[in-house]
Amino acid sequence: MMSTPLIAAADAIPPLFALLALMLAGVVLVSLLLLRLRQSMLAGYFICGVLIANSGVLDLLGGGESHERVSQMAEFGVILLMFTLGLEFSLGELRFLRRLAFVGGGWQMGLCVAVGAAASTLIHPSWQGAVIMSVALAMSSTAVSLKSFQDQGLESSPGARMALAVAIFQDLFIIVFFLLLPLLLPQAGVETALLPRLGSLALRGGVFVVLAGVGARWVIPWLLNAVTQTRNRELFTLTVIGSCVGLAFIGGLLGLGLALGAFVAGLAVSESIFKHRILADVMPLKDLFLTLFFVSVGLMIDVKAAFVLWLPISVLTALLMLVKAGIITIIARRLGLAHRQALMAGIGLCSAGEFSLVLLQQAGGFALWSHDTQQTLLASSALSMGLLPALLKIGQPFGDWLVRRGWGRGRPVKFDAGSLRERISGLADHAIICGHGPVGEKLNKALLDSGVRTLVVELNAETVRKLQRQGQAVLFADASHEETWELTRLKNARMVALTFPDATVNAQALAMIREHRPDIAVLARARFSSDVERLKRLGATQVVNDETEASRAMEDAALTLQGA
Repeated sequence: MMSTPLIAAADAIPPLFALLALMLAGVVLVSLLLLRLRQSMLAGYFICGVLIANSGVLDLLGGGESHERVSQMAEFGVILLMFTLGLEFSLGELRFLRRLAFVGGGWQMGLCVAVGAAASTLIHPSWQGAVIMSVALAMSSTAVSLKSFQDQGLESSPGARMALAVAIFQDLFIIVFFLLLPLLLPQAGVETALLPRLGSLALRGGVFVVLAGVGARWVIPWLLNAVTQTRNRELFTLTVIGSCVGLAFIGGLLGLGLALGAFVAGLAVSESIFKHRILADVMPLKDLFLTLFFVSVGLMIDVKAAFVLWLPISVLTALLMLVKAGIITIIARRLGLAHRQALMAGIGLCSAGEFSLVLLQQAGGFALWSHDTQQTLLASSALSMGLLPALLKIGQPFGDWLVRRGWGRGRPVKFDAGSLRERISGLADHAIICGHGPVGEKLNKALLDSGVRTLVVELNAETVRKLQRQGQAVLFADASHEETWELTRLKNARMVALTFPDATVNAQALAMIREHRPDIAVLARARFSSDVERLKRLGATQVVNDETEASRAMEDAALTLQGA
């Protein structure tokens, strides 16, 4: 009796919703297991997709139609990835790392593409397929690499800086490659010669540059300034997403691809004061949709084919990681890094990357290579990304072991932390001051006068601009956002001061501070006496009460007036 209503209710649920529920629940469970094993969560996303694709669930939930819709949502994850890529791109940092980026990155991409193209011709004669395949395998996973360096506390090491520099060049390269990708992919009914197609592409690109330049120079900054003055968080997030999607849509209309438009949208605000707050707002959305992207890639992997192809998958993964690590290590040594640091840079960039999967997924529908080759490429790329964190963990002790046996020694490259971003990323033993009103301003001055370096977190755009002109390390960010505390280098700080009297925001900030740094001293401010004990229970070391201080000041003033 009960089964009939349950079956009817199950039939009434949209297949896409049921698939999404299954995917997200599976991602959480698999990722929890991998985190306990100290492995990358990216591997969990792939595994979840593989399990769903090969369990028969897709056929029950709409088959290819549901998969197609998930892929469309996953494409939005790629758009947000490109947006944050443009947002995190820094011309100042590029100037700072230009030698490592252009020389090191240029040699890395050139040599890896050449080796990959030569190897790919052995399995497929198409030059278009060889180019796309070699570029896909030459790309590295910036997210996994830099996160692995951070987890080991090596984000400021020469090896990590080399990896960052090469990743910047790879990002620039892939943007140009995405622009030229339509010329490499066969298009049904299009037989125009290459030169006219290239001219058309240049014309459409010029139109897009003009439109994007106008938006970046006048429209988007004016819009963000107007929205910021409302102090409405929801409207700010909607404006950011709207700008990203709008420029991506224009890029798509001009035939340049949604990814390029999203990258330019991020680039438009990359040097603005809104950058860190935008990152804090967009990152959770990007993570969600990118999860769907990685799961959708897992949906494309056929376990039966992977078992049959286990030998070529293993060989390709081993060759990919060994050849890339060797090439990058040699390049890093030629650029002056010590042997151990060069090895760390090589290991950090030896895997395939997110854009490898994007390229392989886009090219997979054009029959540039066989189904078995597609399965081998996808599985090898995913496997290399999953192995990277474990390899990087053993990289440093392995490098030490090699050095002890006379492998070689050299001076590490020294970096000049000249830009504002570099000063923030290099902060240590500093005080974090949240809010730069009258109280925060006086506290900041007192700490600076006593020789303590400070980092200000502020939501007033004009105040942030003023502090930037003064050379003060400052973030335009919200203290109630989790991502803000990652940007502040909380693990290296000596104290935190919450100088605004909003007890709700202070409580949210305290919960995140204590999660990451239970031992750090936190000075908080409360408007009312009733909030003092609450903030102390949440972990405030000391709470300054506005009512108590005001009553004390009033008492002193009254006694002075009475001549006491």
